[in-house]
Amino acid sequence: MKISNEVKTAILVILGIVFLIYGINYLKGIDLLDSNSTFYTEFDYNALTEASPVTIKGNTVGKIKEIKYDFNTGKTRVSFTVDNKLKFSKNSKIRLYETSLMGGNGLAIIPANDNELAKSGDVLESEVETGLVNSLTNNFSGLSTGLDTTLKSADSLLLNLNSLVEDESENGLKQAIAELNKTLISFRSMSNSVNNLVAKNQEGLTAVINNFDSISADLASLSKDLKEVEISKTINDLDQALLSFNGLLEDLENGEGSLGLLLKDEKLYNNLEVASHQLKELLQDFKLNPSRYVKVSVFGGKNKDDYQKPEDERQ
Repeated sequence: MKISNEVKTAILVILGIVFLIYGINYLKGIDLLDSNSTFYTEFDYNALTEASPVTIKGNTVGKIKEIKYDFNTGKTRVSFTVDNKLKFSKNSKIRLYETSLMGGNGLAIIPANDNELAKSGDVLESEVETGLVNSLTNNFSGLSTGLDTTLKSADSLLLNLNSLVEDESENGLKQAIAELNKTLISFRSMSNSVNNLVAKNQEGLTAVINNFDSISADLASLSKDLKEVEISKTINDLDQALLSFNGLLEDLENGEGSLGLLLKDEKLYNNLEVASHQLKELLQDFKLNPSRYVKVSVFGGKNKDDYQKPEDERQ
């Protein structure tokens, strides 16, 4: 069967029109081959974007298709698509909830337990997560209140600043600036006086600095001499002397050597005590009877002096 050129041309034109329609809708975000179902819901405020997810039990199952404001009802109409594989009741609720702490929102399908399945194009009942409605209300209604408070605070600040500038008393800004100016003038005068004092006593200051340099050099030389002294050797010698002295004390304690025997030998001590006592008696006797020990006779006569006991023996 031979197809004529007219039929071929008609087929090409029809295919071109179909591809053109599909391309235009695709650029608009409408996929004519999409097998997803479309549903609708409404909210008092718009807190969504077209990138907001549609989830069920935490799983993403669709996306926002269109967000449009209804001028007749004053509500935000939201259309979203859901995968056809998902089956849920038309009595399910679409909950607006906060997806993260950063402030993103999304739609969650809260399924109902019945057998009335939702069909594409159904309008589902909506609700807002507890706490989020207050946040949305505050975002829209609290903006003017906060701005008004800020403007009042700024106005009060400007009034206080003006009163401070215009105040002529001691607490005013003008008086404070005047006192600061006086302080600067006094500081400048003192600086000039110090400069004059330094200029007049420059030679004396130079001599003081030179003396200080000389003292520093002497201290450095002394430190070098102390560093070069063999302190360790001196300490070692002192340590050896202390060891020898400790050895000597130990010998004395043990009764070794002459001095040790003298300190520790009790018999020797008693003998010395007896000898000392006898020597004392001998000296006393010699003092009382010198003729007994030294005999001097001019005529060769015999000493007739009788023996006298020492005083200790008489008693």
